[in-house]
Amino acid sequence: MRHPVSRLRTRALAVGLALAVSALVPSASAGAADSYEWAALGDSYTAGGFVGAPQPALGDASRDGCDRTTNAYPDLVDQELAEFPPGKPVHLTNVSCSSATIADIATTRQTPMSPVQPPAGGWSAVDPQIKRAKLDDRTDVVTIGVGGNSLPFGGMLLTCIEQGRNGKSCREYYTNPPEGEENLQDKLARVQGEYIEMLARVHAAAPNAKVITVGYPAVLPEEGSACNRLALTELGPVTHADVDWLRDEVLIPLNRTIQQVSSFFGDRYVDVYSSSVGHDACRPAGTKWVEGICGEAEDHWPAKIGTALNCRLLDKRVTLVHPNAEGHANTAAHVERAIRVALLDH
Repeated sequence: MRHPVSRLRTRALAVGLALAVSALVPSASAGAADSYEWAALGDSYTAGGFVGAPQPALGDASRDGCDRTTNAYPDLVDQELAEFPPGKPVHLTNVSCSSATIADIATTRQTPMSPVQPPAGGWSAVDPQIKRAKLDDRTDVVTIGVGGNSLPFGGMLLTCIEQGRNGKSCREYYTNPPEGEENLQDKLARVQGEYIEMLARVHAAAPNAKVITVGYPAVLPEEGSACNRLALTELGPVTHADVDWLRDEVLIPLNRTIQQVSSFFGDRYVDVYSSSVGHDACRPAGTKWVEGICGEAEDHWPAKIGTALNCRLLDKRVTLVHPNAEGHANTAAHVERAIRVALLDH
């Protein structure tokens, strides 16, 4: 749940901005749309995965394997905008999808990988998100939270877990990678190019939209030594040196890349890293805004994946270093403000 003081501040801002927009927007302008159109695009850090009830609900024929949930930040922002509309209602189209890469936003079809009640034949591929969201010249705001799966950050973290378990360094692994594996600098350069192409396509599809990109939170502590290497509720066997390397050389540069490309296009970048420092996966329950390898999740979420990872022994579920409800509430506060400011300029 969002901290009461933060909620009050957000609501005060919401009311103030709503009044400002109401004063600027004519109440009966000819040909004006009845609502603002907002499209939310992104990966699992946008979709939510395990932080609330599945959207669509379990058993619904329209489920697509993307693991969008209530209490993920698009849903939280949508609730606040409905309560305090910025001059007129905001209509949300949320097509975020767990495991999405940058390419899945604009150019490629994605095959979802949800472990939650998959159909017998597996999930069907879905269209690129800009197509699913029906972006066009009537779209007013687009929010995008993507990039981690294109490195891939999750895959690199799993490599660090394996290297740490064997007493080795994943920093060394990616500094002198085996044949067929990119080094870190090549990964970041590739992500930059992919992000540029993606944003260009988003702007082409929605030429009148304000585009807002969302960075990643501080999932790793400021000091790797803060982590307990025996705890799967944190980062498990990843060495302290590799935690520091992942933070300083991987996560922070990824956010910097997203911010720089966004600035190049004149888009607004939402920094959620700064506000989430001190709430990383190695903090105790109640302080952490990011669950560890194993963590707290809704009952529909699996406690075991394959034979290698079983969180059931800890009475936890497989969370693989993703934001919890508090983390999504923090992101929601920042994204809501960015949307309201964007609509002031619309």
